[in-house]
Amino acid sequence: MHRPMDESVNEVIPSATPPHPSEYAGPRPFAPEPLGSIPDPARIDPAVLGALLDRHGWHRRGGAAGRYSRWTPPGPPAPPGGGTSLLVPDTTAFPDSQDLLGEALIALARSAAPSAREVLVSLAVPSDEIRWWREVPEPVAGAAGAASWTGAEQLRTAARQILLAGALAVRGRTGYHGSRHRRRALAALEGILVGPAPGGRDLTAFVPVEPGRAVAVRLYHALHATREAVDYQRATGGFEAFDTAVEAGVSRELTEAVIALVGGSEGAGIALEWAPAAGIPEGCPARPEPVEFSPGDLPALRRAGARYLKDEPAATVRITGAVVRLRRSGPRGAGIVRLRVLAGAEVPHVRLELDEEAYRIAGHAHLVGLPIRVEGRLESRGGFRRLTRTSQVVPVQVDEAERDRLMKSLQENVDSFEEACTGE
Repeated sequence: MHRPMDESVNEVIPSATPPHPSEYAGPRPFAPEPLGSIPDPARIDPAVLGALLDRHGWHRRGGAAGRYSRWTPPGPPAPPGGGTSLLVPDTTAFPDSQDLLGEALIALARSAAPSAREVLVSLAVPSDEIRWWREVPEPVAGAAGAASWTGAEQLRTAARQILLAGALAVRGRTGYHGSRHRRRALAALEGILVGPAPGGRDLTAFVPVEPGRAVAVRLYHALHATREAVDYQRATGGFEAFDTAVEAGVSRELTEAVIALVGGSEGAGIALEWAPAAGIPEGCPARPEPVEFSPGDLPALRRAGARYLKDEPAATVRITGAVVRLRRSGPRGAGIVRLRVLAGAEVPHVRLELDEEAYRIAGHAHLVGLPIRVEGRLESRGGFRRLTRTSQVVPVQVDEAERDRLMKSLQENVDSFEEACTGE
C-alpha cells in the first residue's frame, strides 16, 4: 500500500546520503485508502475529528447547536447540491452519533479534496504532523514539468534529511553524528507517512505518536534553537549559540538539511502540529510557531556545520566486529581490514590498518568463523568509519549459530579473501 520515501508519487528519488543501503528505509508516501479501510467510527472521538478538520482548513458552517456541526472543504462554497458536506456529532452521547461519524468518514474517503485524505490518515493512526514549504519562483513557460519534478525531489530529500537529523538527536546530542546511530535512527522513521509534494512547494509528514513523538519533539526544540543561533550569529558574528544549541539537538546533519531545504528557494519553513488524540507533549506549546529560514541564513548555517564537523572529537572505543574484507599490498607486512561492527560503537562498519601480526590474527579469526575485538580511536573524519591507534587485537568466542553465520559470510565474500591472500 505504501512505497519507500525515496519514491515520489511517480518517480524513484535517490537518497542524498547514500553510504548505507539501510538508509533507504524511512518515511513512506501514503496512497488513497479503499472505502473498506476507513477508521472504525466506534473508535473515533468527534472532538478529534473536528480539530483535524479545522486544522486542515475545512469550514464549519453551522449545524444543530450541542448536537452536530456541518463542515465543508477548503475553498469557496460549492453550489447548492454540490461538493462534500460532513455532519459531525458534537458528542457520542446521542443514538445516531456513530451513524453520523460513519457517514462522515465515508464522505471523506470519497472526497476529492487532498485534505480529506490527510484527515483520514491522522484518524487512522494518531500522528503529529510536520509540514515543510518552499517559496520558489514560478517556472518559465515550457519548463514547468521539469521544474515541478526537480522541486518535489529537492523538497522530499530535504524533509527526509531533517527527519533523520531529528531521529539522530533522539539517540544522542552531538555536533556531528557521522555514521553513528544511523541504523537505529532510520528504524525510528519507518512508520512515518508523507503526502504528495505538488510543485515542490509543500510536503506533510505524519509521525505516529507511538513511537515517533520523541522525534517530533526533538525536532521542535532543535529547529527553534537553530533559528535562534542563526539570528545570534547574524547579529553578533559569534557562534556561541550554535555551541549551546547542540543540547537542543542541533547538529551538522540538521544544518545541512536546512541548507538543502532553503537552497534554490526564496525562503522555506517548517511547522509542527501535535496529534489531537495524544495531547500536547511536555515542554512544548499547544500551537508551535512555524520556523522560517531565508537564503540570507545560508552562510551562517554553512559555517556552523563546518565547525561542528571540525570540532567533533575522536572517541576511544573497544569494538567487536566480524572481518568482512582483508587487503594488503604483498604476502607480508601491514594490511587494511574492514569490520562489520557487532558491539562497542553505533556504526555499521569500520576500516582499520593493522600491523603484520594483528593482520594475521584477523585473517585466521575470520577463516575459523570468529569475530575479533580491537581497541582504538574512532575518528570523526569520514563519518566515524575509521579506527586508528589500534591495539589489543584478539579473536572472540561466539555461539555456534553466530559462527555458522560468519562462515556463510566468508563463503559469500571469498573473492575478497583470495585477493588478500595473493596480495592483489
